[in-house]
Amino acid sequence: MKGFIAICKIEFQLYLRDFFSFFFALVFPVLMLLLFGSIYGNMPVSGGAGMKMMDSSVPAYCVMVTGVTGLMSLPLTLAGYKEKKIYKRFDATPAGKKSVIFAQAAASLAMALAGIVVLLAAGTLLYQIQIKGTFFSVFTGILCSIAAMFSLGFLFTAVGRDLKSTSLLCYLCYFMMLFLSGAAMPDALFPDSVKKISSFLPMTYAVDLLQGVFAGESLAMHGKELLILGAVAAAGTAAGAVLYRRKDWT
Repeated sequence: MKGFIAICKIEFQLYLRDFFSFFFALVFPVLMLLLFGSIYGNMPVSGGAGMKMMDSSVPAYCVMVTGVTGLMSLPLTLAGYKEKKIYKRFDATPAGKKSVIFAQAAASLAMALAGIVVLLAAGTLLYQIQIKGTFFSVFTGILCSIAAMFSLGFLFTAVGRDLKSTSLLCYLCYFMMLFLSGAAMPDALFPDSVKKISSFLPMTYAVDLLQGVFAGESLAMHGKELLILGAVAAAGTAAGAVLYRRKDWT
Protein backbone atom coordinates (compact mmCIF):
# COMPACT_ATOMS: atom_id res chain seq x y z
CA MET A 1 0.00 0.00 0.00
CA LYS A 2 2.86 2.41 0.78
CA GLY A 3 4.32 1.74 -2.65
CA PHE A 4 0.96 2.38 -4.32
CA ILE A 5 0.52 5.66 -2.42
CA ALA A 6 4.01 6.75 -3.51
CA ILE A 7 3.13 5.98 -7.15
CA CYS A 8 -0.12 7.93 -6.79
CA LYS A 9 1.77 10.97 -5.49
CA ILE A 10 4.18 10.82 -8.41
CA GLU A 11 1.38 10.45 -10.96
CA PHE A 12 -0.51 13.34 -9.40
CA GLN A 13 2.58 15.55 -9.61
CA LEU A 14 3.06 14.58 -13.25
CA TYR A 15 -0.58 15.39 -13.90
CA LEU A 16 -0.14 18.89 -12.49
CA ARG A 17 2.90 19.44 -14.70
CA ASP A 18 0.88 18.61 -17.81
CA PHE A 19 -0.46 22.03 -18.83
CA PHE A 20 -3.09 20.60 -21.16
CA SER A 21 -4.65 18.33 -18.54
CA PHE A 22 -4.40 20.91 -15.76
CA PHE A 23 -5.86 23.72 -17.89
CA PHE A 24 -8.85 21.85 -19.26
CA ALA A 25 -9.70 20.20 -15.93
CA LEU A 26 -9.44 23.24 -13.65
CA VAL A 27 -9.34 26.43 -15.72
CA PHE A 28 -11.30 25.94 -18.94
CA PRO A 29 -14.68 25.12 -17.29
CA VAL A 30 -14.39 28.26 -15.15
CA LEU A 31 -13.61 30.31 -18.26
CA MET A 32 -16.73 28.86 -19.90
CA LEU A 33 -18.68 29.83 -16.81
CA LEU A 34 -17.37 33.40 -17.00
CA LEU A 35 -18.01 33.62 -20.75
CA PHE A 36 -21.62 32.50 -20.69
CA GLY A 37 -22.18 34.22 -17.36
CA SER A 38 -21.11 37.55 -18.88
CA ILE A 39 -23.58 36.98 -21.72
CA TYR A 40 -26.62 35.62 -19.90
CA GLY A 41 -25.92 36.26 -16.23
CA ASN A 42 -28.03 34.13 -13.93
CA MET A 43 -31.28 35.12 -15.55
CA PRO A 44 -34.22 32.69 -15.39
CA VAL A 45 -34.43 30.08 -18.12
CA SER A 46 -37.53 30.53 -20.27
CA GLY A 47 -40.09 27.98 -19.23
CA GLY A 48 -37.72 26.58 -16.66
CA ALA A 49 -40.10 26.88 -13.70
CA GLY A 50 -37.69 29.03 -11.70
CA MET A 51 -34.50 27.43 -13.02
CA LYS A 52 -31.80 30.01 -13.71
CA MET A 53 -29.23 29.94 -16.49
CA MET A 54 -26.14 29.32 -14.36
CA ASP A 55 -28.00 26.84 -12.16
CA SER A 56 -28.49 24.80 -15.33
CA SER A 57 -25.08 25.47 -16.90
CA VAL A 58 -22.84 24.56 -13.94
CA PRO A 59 -23.98 20.90 -13.81
CA ALA A 60 -23.30 20.65 -17.55
CA TYR A 61 -19.81 22.08 -17.05
CA CYS A 62 -19.24 19.47 -14.33
CA VAL A 63 -19.82 16.84 -17.01
CA MET A 64 -17.29 18.70 -19.16
CA VAL A 65 -14.72 18.20 -16.40
CA THR A 66 -15.45 14.47 -16.16
CA GLY A 67 -15.21 14.25 -19.95
CA VAL A 68 -11.84 15.93 -20.31
CA THR A 69 -10.29 13.86 -17.52
CA GLY A 70 -11.89 10.57 -18.56
CA LEU A 71 -11.79 10.87 -22.35
CA MET A 72 -8.59 12.86 -22.79
CA SER A 73 -6.17 12.94 -19.87
CA LEU A 74 -6.45 9.34 -18.66
CA PRO A 75 -6.42 7.47 -21.99
CA LEU A 76 -3.69 9.62 -23.54
CA THR A 77 -1.50 9.14 -20.46
CA LEU A 78 -2.06 5.37 -20.57
CA ALA A 79 -1.29 5.24 -24.30
CA GLY A 80 1.81 7.40 -23.89
CA TYR A 81 3.17 5.21 -21.10
CA LYS A 82 2.63 2.08 -23.17
CA GLU A 83 4.31 3.56 -26.26
CA LYS A 84 7.32 4.56 -24.18
CA LYS A 85 7.44 1.02 -22.69
CA ILE A 86 7.13 2.38 -19.17
CA TYR A 87 4.74 -0.42 -18.20
CA LYS A 88 7.29 -3.01 -19.33
CA ARG A 89 9.83 -1.51 -16.92
CA PHE A 90 7.35 -1.52 -14.06
CA ASP A 91 6.58 -5.18 -14.73
CA ALA A 92 10.18 -5.88 -13.79
CA THR A 93 9.53 -4.39 -10.34
CA PRO A 94 7.35 -5.62 -7.45
CA ALA A 95 4.86 -2.81 -8.20
CA GLY A 96 3.88 -4.11 -11.63
CA LYS A 97 2.04 -2.23 -14.37
CA LYS A 98 -1.39 -2.62 -12.74
CA SER A 99 -0.34 -0.39 -9.84
CA VAL A 100 0.66 2.35 -12.28
CA ILE A 101 -2.61 2.08 -14.21
CA PHE A 102 -4.67 2.29 -11.01
CA ALA A 103 -2.53 5.21 -9.80
CA GLN A 104 -3.16 7.09 -13.04
CA ALA A 105 -6.89 6.46 -12.71
CA ALA A 106 -6.76 7.69 -9.11
CA ALA A 107 -4.92 10.87 -10.13
CA SER A 108 -7.45 11.56 -12.88
CA LEU A 109 -10.31 10.94 -10.46
CA ALA A 110 -8.79 13.36 -7.94
CA MET A 111 -8.39 16.03 -10.63
CA ALA A 112 -11.95 15.52 -11.86
CA LEU A 113 -13.32 16.00 -8.34
CA ALA A 114 -11.01 18.99 -7.77
CA GLY A 115 -12.15 20.58 -11.02
CA ILE A 116 -15.80 20.14 -10.04
CA VAL A 117 -15.19 21.64 -6.60
CA VAL A 118 -13.45 24.67 -8.15
CA LEU A 119 -16.29 25.07 -10.64
CA LEU A 120 -18.98 24.87 -7.95
CA ALA A 121 -17.07 27.36 -5.80
CA ALA A 122 -16.79 29.81 -8.71
CA GLY A 123 -20.46 29.42 -9.56
CA THR A 124 -21.50 30.00 -5.97
CA LEU A 125 -19.28 33.05 -5.45
CA LEU A 126 -19.91 34.73 -8.80
CA TYR A 127 -23.49 33.80 -9.66
CA GLN A 128 -24.96 32.49 -6.40
CA ILE A 129 -26.02 29.21 -7.99
CA GLN A 130 -28.43 27.07 -6.00
CA ILE A 131 -27.89 23.35 -5.54
CA LYS A 132 -31.25 22.02 -4.39
CA GLY A 133 -30.36 18.35 -4.50
CA THR A 134 -29.02 16.37 -1.56
CA PHE A 135 -25.32 15.67 -1.26
CA PHE A 136 -25.93 11.95 -1.83
CA SER A 137 -27.89 12.45 -5.07
CA VAL A 138 -25.46 15.03 -6.46
CA PHE A 139 -22.38 13.01 -5.55
CA THR A 140 -23.92 9.83 -6.97
CA GLY A 141 -24.69 11.63 -10.23
CA ILE A 142 -21.12 12.91 -10.45
CA LEU A 143 -19.68 9.44 -9.79
CA CYS A 144 -21.93 7.91 -12.47
CA SER A 145 -20.71 10.49 -14.97
CA ILE A 146 -17.08 9.85 -14.01
CA ALA A 147 -17.52 6.07 -14.26
CA ALA A 148 -19.02 6.29 -17.76
CA MET A 149 -16.43 8.74 -19.12
CA PHE A 150 -13.46 6.93 -17.58
CA SER A 151 -14.63 3.55 -18.90
CA LEU A 152 -14.90 4.95 -22.42
CA GLY A 153 -11.42 6.43 -22.17
CA PHE A 154 -10.08 3.11 -20.91
CA LEU A 155 -11.76 1.36 -23.84
CA PHE A 156 -10.26 3.79 -26.37
CA THR A 157 -6.81 3.13 -24.97
CA ALA A 158 -7.35 -0.60 -25.32
CA VAL A 159 -8.63 -0.21 -28.90
CA GLY A 160 -5.93 2.19 -30.11
CA ARG A 161 -2.74 0.63 -31.42
CA ASP A 162 -0.53 3.56 -30.44
CA LEU A 163 -0.67 7.09 -29.07
CA LYS A 164 -1.71 8.62 -32.42
CA SER A 165 -4.66 6.31 -33.00
CA THR A 166 -5.76 6.64 -29.38
CA SER A 167 -5.53 10.44 -29.61
CA LEU A 168 -7.69 10.40 -32.73
CA LEU A 169 -10.38 8.32 -31.04
CA CYS A 170 -10.33 10.46 -27.91
CA TYR A 171 -10.41 13.80 -29.71
CA LEU A 172 -13.24 12.78 -32.01
CA CYS A 173 -15.34 11.33 -29.22
CA TYR A 174 -14.72 14.11 -26.70
CA PHE A 175 -15.38 17.10 -28.94
CA MET A 176 -18.36 15.47 -30.63
CA MET A 177 -19.98 14.77 -27.28
CA LEU A 178 -18.90 18.10 -25.82
CA PHE A 179 -20.71 20.18 -28.42
CA LEU A 180 -23.67 17.86 -29.11
CA SER A 181 -24.60 16.74 -25.59
CA GLY A 182 -25.41 20.09 -23.99
CA ALA A 183 -22.22 20.11 -21.90
CA ALA A 184 -20.77 23.19 -23.61
CA MET A 185 -23.95 25.00 -24.60
CA PRO A 186 -27.63 24.57 -23.68
CA ASP A 187 -29.30 21.80 -25.67
CA ALA A 188 -32.40 23.99 -25.90
CA LEU A 189 -30.56 25.84 -28.68
CA PHE A 190 -30.18 22.64 -30.75
CA PRO A 191 -32.41 21.89 -33.74
CA ASP A 192 -34.39 18.65 -33.67
CA SER A 193 -31.91 16.89 -35.97
CA VAL A 194 -29.04 17.55 -33.57
CA LYS A 195 -31.14 16.45 -30.59
CA LYS A 196 -31.70 13.10 -32.30
CA ILE A 197 -27.94 12.64 -32.66
CA SER A 198 -27.32 13.69 -29.07
CA SER A 199 -29.72 10.99 -27.84
CA PHE A 200 -27.06 8.41 -28.81
CA LEU A 201 -24.28 10.06 -26.79
CA PRO A 202 -23.56 8.94 -23.19
CA MET A 203 -22.54 12.46 -22.18
CA THR A 204 -26.07 13.67 -22.98
CA TYR A 205 -27.47 11.45 -20.24
CA ALA A 206 -24.77 12.57 -17.82
CA VAL A 207 -25.79 16.20 -18.43
CA ASP A 208 -29.49 15.39 -17.98
CA LEU A 209 -28.76 13.48 -14.78
CA LEU A 210 -26.65 16.18 -13.16
CA GLN A 211 -28.98 18.98 -14.17
CA GLY A 212 -31.85 17.04 -12.64
CA VAL A 213 -30.23 16.19 -9.31
CA PHE A 214 -28.77 19.69 -8.97
CA ALA A 215 -32.32 21.02 -9.38
CA GLY A 216 -33.53 18.83 -6.52
CA GLU A 217 -34.95 15.90 -8.46
CA SER A 218 -34.50 12.47 -6.92
CA LEU A 219 -32.34 9.76 -8.45
CA ALA A 220 -35.48 7.66 -8.92
CA MET A 221 -36.67 10.20 -11.49
CA HIS A 222 -33.56 9.53 -13.57
CA GLY A 223 -33.60 5.76 -13.78
CA LYS A 224 -33.06 5.86 -17.54
CA GLU A 225 -29.95 8.02 -17.25
CA LEU A 226 -28.54 5.90 -14.41
CA LEU A 227 -29.18 2.70 -16.37
CA ILE A 228 -27.50 4.00 -19.53
CA LEU A 229 -24.48 5.43 -17.74
CA GLY A 230 -24.12 2.26 -15.67
CA ALA A 231 -24.32 0.12 -18.81
CA VAL A 232 -21.69 2.26 -20.54
CA ALA A 233 -19.40 2.03 -17.51
CA ALA A 234 -19.77 -1.74 -17.23
CA ALA A 235 -19.46 -2.44 -20.96
CA GLY A 236 -16.52 -0.07 -21.46
CA THR A 237 -14.59 -1.45 -18.49
CA ALA A 238 -15.26 -5.10 -19.38
CA ALA A 239 -14.40 -4.68 -23.07
CA GLY A 240 -11.31 -2.63 -22.24
CA ALA A 241 -10.10 -5.24 -19.76
CA VAL A 242 -10.49 -8.03 -22.32
CA LEU A 243 -8.67 -6.06 -25.02
CA TYR A 244 -5.93 -5.01 -22.61
CA ARG A 245 -5.11 -8.64 -21.89
CA ARG A 246 -4.43 -9.11 -25.59
CA LYS A 247 -2.15 -6.08 -25.79
CA ASP A 248 1.51 -6.49 -26.59
CA TRP A 249 3.25 -4.88 -23.64
CA THR A 250 6.78 -5.56 -24.84
